[in-house]
Amino acid sequence: MGEFVLNPQLEADTHLVSELESCSLRLLDDARWPWLVLVPRIAGIEEWHDLSKGQRIMIDDEVARVACALKTMTGCEKINIATIGNMVRQLHIHVIARNQEDANWPGPVWSYGEREPYEQDDADSFITAFKRNF
Repeated sequence: MGEFVLNPQLEADTHLVSELESCSLRLLDDARWPWLVLVPRIAGIEEWHDLSKGQRIMIDDEVARVACALKTMTGCEKINIATIGNMVRQLHIHVIARNQEDANWPGPVWSYGEREPYEQDDADSFITAFKRNF
């Protein structure tokens, strides 16, 4: 199947947070929402059901841990978790903190308005704060 390579679009659109046991954890470069992305470090995987049961269990545990830490950090009302993958085929899992006051509530975040990239200092601050809660 080959060696794992992060999709160039995911790399361009995110900041590295941490390398977990199974996934690369990344911050999506859109300051409108606290939005993390987990990318399983498995070459050639596009769909959740393509993973082995053992891989799904390990990745699901990492997603749950990230979601709990993000909720604790942000105090959000709702955590959205999704694996859409229509534009970037490489399997990746979105974990997004949502509140009634945020942009486009209660609608989805995808394709809503224009992305608002983080200033590097703000991205670094978010990552540091997240790591303290993780």
